[in-house]
Amino acid sequence: MELWYTEKQTEAFGITAKIKETLVREKTEFQDLAIIDTEEFGRMLVLDGMVMTTVKDEFVYHEMVAHPALFTHPNPRKVLVVGGGDGGVIREIMKHPKVEKAVLVDIDGKVIEYSKKFLPEIAGELDNPRVEVQVNDGYMHIHEHKNEYDIIMVDSTEPVGPAVELFSRGFYQAIYESLHEDGIFVAQTDNPWFKADLIQSVNRDVKEIFPIVRVYGANIPTYPSGLWTFTMGSKVYDPLEVDENTIPEIETKYYTPKLHKAAFVLPKFVEDLCKG
Repeated sequence: MELWYTEKQTEAFGITAKIKETLVREKTEFQDLAIIDTEEFGRMLVLDGMVMTTVKDEFVYHEMVAHPALFTHPNPRKVLVVGGGDGGVIREIMKHPKVEKAVLVDIDGKVIEYSKKFLPEIAGELDNPRVEVQVNDGYMHIHEHKNEYDIIMVDSTEPVGPAVELFSRGFYQAIYESLHEDGIFVAQTDNPWFKADLIQSVNRDVKEIFPIVRVYGANIPTYPSGLWTFTMGSKVYDPLEVDENTIPEIETKYYTPKLHKAAFVLPKFVEDLCKG
């Protein structure tokens, strides 16, 4: 008998993967959590029926959340990750020696616990001495820590359940206040095929707060439509003004110095979403 997992990415479209084994399935305090082992993408973290990460393609998302901002800021000493309990963004941050401390705040400790157990290649840096892990509400953490961070990265689920507040204008304003005077923030902002309205609203809200706003993209095959966007808000530094020749080579599978600026070149229909 064959077993398949299907994620309904819209009411009329989904992706499906053949399952070898279900490693864990638990209803946590905040969400339905599962880690399954699939034939095509290896171990897969699923929250509330949505694919969060897979062993095969996780590097794209995690590298593209972390490195564009970290190589745009000239001196990123203290970094905050909101969400991201699987540890992938933290792993990428730890490749930057200038970072003295990275704080991870995820509301669901079970994500952290099971990622360490079943996704060690992703979560392997969560015990790094430069990392502080907090099981807490990232929304509240932002509001309670002003003028503290050089970079804030929002590694959230889609805007459902506990993540809804992480896509609000008030949250972006609080992020601005939590950053130093030359701070940068970046957030995943979903896909332009199914969530065009979300990209437009986030872009509009962030532009009202940050003087420099840039949207960039990446290809992530297990995420809805495969085309994913990220939004960067910066107080001072423009990622498009970074000299790629000054970006050091680090161990990556997707991000490169040449890709740094290229990622900000958007298809016209996505570019049009970001106007105004």
